[in-house]
Amino acid sequence: MSTNDVLIKKVGSNIQEKAALIWNVANTLVGLYKPHEYGLVILPMCLIKRFHDCLLPTQKQVLQMAEKVKDLQVKEGFLTKASGYQFYNTSKFTFETLLADSANIADNFEDYLNGFSDNVKDILHRMKFEDQIKTMKEGKVLYQVISDFNSAKADMSPEKISAVDMGYIFENLVQRFSESYDEEAGAHFTSRDIIYLMCDLLVNSDKNAFSNNGINKTVYDMTMGTSQMLTCMEERLKQFDKEAVVTSFGQEFNPFTFGIAKADMLIRGGDPNNMQFGDTLNDDKFNGYKFDYIISNPPFGIDWKKEADDIEKENKKGSAGRFGVGLPPKSDGQLLFMLNGVAKLKDPNENKTGGRMAIIQNGSSLFSGDAGSGQSEIRRYLIENDWLDAIVQLPNDSFYNTGIATYIWIITKDKDENRVGKVQLIDASNCYESRRKNIGNKRVDITNECRNLIVKAYDEYANKNYKETTESGNTIICKSKVLDSVDLGYNKITVESPLLDDKGLIVKDKKGKPQADSDKRDFENVPLDEDIDKYFEREVLPYNKDAWIDKSKTKIGYEIPFTRTFYEYKQLEKADDIAARIEEHEKNLMEKLRNLFGDK
Repeated sequence: MSTNDVLIKKVGSNIQEKAALIWNVANTLVGLYKPHEYGLVILPMCLIKRFHDCLLPTQKQVLQMAEKVKDLQVKEGFLTKASGYQFYNTSKFTFETLLADSANIADNFEDYLNGFSDNVKDILHRMKFEDQIKTMKEGKVLYQVISDFNSAKADMSPEKISAVDMGYIFENLVQRFSESYDEEAGAHFTSRDIIYLMCDLLVNSDKNAFSNNGINKTVYDMTMGTSQMLTCMEERLKQFDKEAVVTSFGQEFNPFTFGIAKADMLIRGGDPNNMQFGDTLNDDKFNGYKFDYIISNPPFGIDWKKEADDIEKENKKGSAGRFGVGLPPKSDGQLLFMLNGVAKLKDPNENKTGGRMAIIQNGSSLFSGDAGSGQSEIRRYLIENDWLDAIVQLPNDSFYNTGIATYIWIITKDKDENRVGKVQLIDASNCYESRRKNIGNKRVDITNECRNLIVKAYDEYANKNYKETTESGNTIICKSKVLDSVDLGYNKITVESPLLDDKGLIVKDKKGKPQADSDKRDFENVPLDEDIDKYFEREVLPYNKDAWIDKSKTKIGYEIPFTRTFYEYKQLEKADDIAARIEEHEKNLMEKLRNLFGDK
């Protein structure tokens, strides 16, 4: 089993076990808090303990430095250097010493929290943790909660838990919190196997990933959750180049997941200012930024009604805004995130290469919306600019919170020459290994063997079916089709028929032209590369000799015919064969009846 597969399996084993142990702190909160409120305490306490365990080895140096610079106006640089991180704590207390003075636990704990640098205080403030301290103090459980987090099983030092694994523990805790709140728990999660596939599709096949000076890339996630996509992307790039310089940027509007993402950035030594809080759709914190890579799993099926005023204003800006191309229905904003990503991809020029994006969408982005609708116009924008490179259908049951069909869209502003004017569709719905133990709706994994087969299909860029047998004996299948971009478009024409009077004669207007009967109006979708008039003469006039096309109403539409592209016709069994099989079945049945009841 590969190292990556081992990591994938860990998500379902020791990481869940660690998160379960931490969540068991909720036993102390029973009665004081309702079940859906447990996370209000557990999540921030978990962050605080992670910070605590990271800072513990350098506490003495920080306290000494704090004394030396106490009269200076600018102290940050000295204290972060002493701590070894982008954050610090100048309080004399540790969890151990807090527990040694039970009578003053509340005051001492507040002193400890006030000793943190401002960037940590900002995280806790957004989580409104000060309210929970007051509640725990009044409920007389603060001492026990701190004691629970000080147990050996709750050791969160970097030596015990890596940054990536800590991120997955946080995600598991957020999932538990969301489920108890009856929220869309999976909105925050993309499992590691899918993230690794997205990373490989972005990087392995990027001819510009490496330069003579090594890897130096920017990565952005517009709906970063706890930032695990960014973490895995950095991890992947550094597997190719240990000296890779990867600068991550992300935005998140959930205060708890944002706090975890910012904490993760602080601990890993990155710039915490690259983690921004706010709603990407109507409060874009990265206006004007351009990135090498974008990797994201935005929510689908989530409405954008509350952001509508700002989004519609930006739509009216046209090309000067992110959403000038068109707007999807307010019931589903996932294509708005697609447009946001496209706007933030680097444009190619003589000095730099274009950016690449891997973004997850559900099936509605492929076909929903008629010609001229917002969804169709967004697809048209991507295809006519030749930015849509490939779409990969994932296996069903790949996500924690849904079993529906999902797709990875690969968008690039710097296509290889052999891909220009084309779009690749990859059906990887049968490229998976079943899990021994389900996690929510997640019943399958895209293992290393599966991932390699999908990436191989993407790289070879051919009309081809791929089939392999895994080490476990499972057959995995991946199918690839390369289509001309023009094949995805069509002209929607309006076919009019004349209005007839009581005598069956055609009613004409003042100019002598036939009046259209709106009740008989019809529509035809004509392939984009076919002449409309020739199509009309062949497909319509033989059946309606008086019809005509109202060319003022013709609209261009685009859709991705994924299911139709991979449909395989199965020859029906011949009628004689079916009859023979039925006759044989009847003979067998009668023989059994005779044996049971005799000849009568």
